[in-house]
Amino acid sequence: MKKLLIALLMAAALPARAEAFAKGADIGWLPQMEATGYQFYNKQGKPEDCLQILKDLGINTVRLRTWVHPSDDRASGHNSRDETVAMALRAQKMGMRVMINFHYSDSWADPQQQRKPAAWVGHDFPQLLKDVYAHTYDVMSALKRAGVTPEWVQVGNETRTGMIYPEGHIDNWPQLAQLINQGYDAVKAASPASKVVLHLDRGNDNQWFRTWFDNARANGARYDVIGMSYYPFWLDGRPDYKLSIDDLGRNLNDMAARYGKEVMVVEVGGEDTQPQNTYDMLLAVQRKVREVPDQKGLGVIYWEPQGARSWSHYELSAWGADGRPTRAMDAFLDSL
Repeated sequence: MKKLLIALLMAAALPARAEAFAKGADIGWLPQMEATGYQFYNKQGKPEDCLQILKDLGINTVRLRTWVHPSDDRASGHNSRDETVAMALRAQKMGMRVMINFHYSDSWADPQQQRKPAAWVGHDFPQLLKDVYAHTYDVMSALKRAGVTPEWVQVGNETRTGMIYPEGHIDNWPQLAQLINQGYDAVKAASPASKVVLHLDRGNDNQWFRTWFDNARANGARYDVIGMSYYPFWLDGRPDYKLSIDDLGRNLNDMAARYGKEVMVVEVGGEDTQPQNTYDMLLAVQRKVREVPDQKGLGVIYWEPQGARSWSHYELSAWGADGRPTRAMDAFLDSL
């Protein structure tokens, strides 16, 4: 009887453990898609709210980018503070967890472009530090007033070469670390429970991650989680994920062990025309993250799965021309 009781208790605990793993979607385009009239359909072909479709596919987390003073351009606008808060609240009401991604720009920030917001141009470095803190605290406070507590908050997006150029370039690590720490301090001041993520691209490149995070440690940058992008399609013309998936796994394990941090794949994507391959890749990525020792692998987030090519011209979504999710998205339901 005692053994049966223990078995039942263990079985009852399994769903909670599974739910603890973040299965996510970055949905920064969703407000624009809705504003332009894009119609989402579920797997049965019935019109339905995109968030509900994603939830039914096993998605339990949304990631939202936020810009400082964005335009209202169809493709590169939106993502203001108020729009971010509204979308975060909408997702939370559906039982989803929230990640906020600060770009510290008026538009896209990535290794090719880390343009400072127009309102910050001409500010000296001490003022830029204040700008980062004030903007971060403002958005986090607005979320708090709305009743939203983000589980994770990114300070910068794909900051392999730094952020807020030129002052925050990796050519000047002491300054970059100070900018990061202003973001970290503002997050914690408004939302102490939120975990701060630092995020680099090319998650299979262990040497680059070691170099970057060694510099972060040497310069006192503060953070809680190491985030990675993983896009086999963009890796040196080698779209077959099987050529790099083991490197991703080794890097995840090494980052957790070397720095004592939790790790996540915060961006992943595959070709929309190869849904079975993308499905297989997503299963493999989730396995690698789950295999990180001591449960330090927190989850996997698909970047704009709903961003159908017919609307966005983006070739790595997981949505078909018929307005429905592709087979690829079943990988979140099918993974253990």
